[in-house]
Amino acid sequence: MKDVITVGEAMVVLNPTATGPMKFVNGFEKKIGGAELNFAIGCARLGLKAGYISRLGNDEFGSYIHNFTRGEGIDVSQVEFVDGYPTSLNFKEIMEDGNVRTFYYRDKSPTLTMTADDLDEAYFQQTKILHITGIYPAIGERNIEVIYKAIELAKRNGLKISFDPNIRLRMWSKEEARKVLSEILPHVDILLAGDEEMEIIIGEKDSSAIIEKVKDLGISFIAIKQGDKGSVGYFNGEIVTSAPVKASKVVDTVGAGDGFNAGIIYGILHDWSLEKTLHFANTIGSMVVSVKGDNEGLPYMVDVQAKLGEVERIER
Repeated sequence: MKDVITVGEAMVVLNPTATGPMKFVNGFEKKIGGAELNFAIGCARLGLKAGYISRLGNDEFGSYIHNFTRGEGIDVSQVEFVDGYPTSLNFKEIMEDGNVRTFYYRDKSPTLTMTADDLDEAYFQQTKILHITGIYPAIGERNIEVIYKAIELAKRNGLKISFDPNIRLRMWSKEEARKVLSEILPHVDILLAGDEEMEIIIGEKDSSAIIEKVKDLGISFIAIKQGDKGSVGYFNGEIVTSAPVKASKVVDTVGAGDGFNAGIIYGILHDWSLEKTLHFANTIGSMVVSVKGDNEGLPYMVDVQAKLGEVERIER
């Protein structure tokens, strides 16, 4: 039995070897990224059993991602290689203050070859939570169909649905995002969203207003991510504001939200209190931003415990 499965697009990330505008950077390092894959990695490193559903180009980059993912202990039985669709690329630009811009090369994403009929219902019967984001449906219309089929299979088999809107305006307009993502919301059990994203989807940015509006849709757990201001959560009628955890140094903000999501799911699966779950997730987010890379900073459970002062730090 898996704890969580997710559907998404993985890509090779080219990280700059120097900070500053990309046009002045001469070197890049090959890494791996993709919000859903980052989330799965974050979960696996915390000790959860995670599965990943995707398509990769039948090329060297695809093999690299497949081997890396398998090495993280993530189930890749639902990942297939396809010909004629190169594995997607993402070039990053990192400024001195840690702010990041991304430049995508994914016009023929291998995920566009996957159809709703390709989803294996038996795979959904062997897990507890389905995690989806707004990135995968933004890639193409067929992916929207896949997401809705995944939601249908999850509901039919008693899974909780976790959702991070993860809006990327380089991929679609605010209007397109609002239309698709607002239709997903009523099917969601666990909402993990930024306040600015919710302003696009429902026209509300204030955390209290967001909670009031979306809980009426039947969403039982809500976590509003507020970056360096911490987070606000809602569960079982309780609202908790969780203070930010100070990062040792901010060098790369990419992946922090995915790490936060993994922390929330861990807390939910272990029946933690809302306060403990939010603080745990905030702690993970603060650890991720102190490391350059999309998932290099996603911590193992013992590292989070050390950060929280629960165990002594172990040198590995």
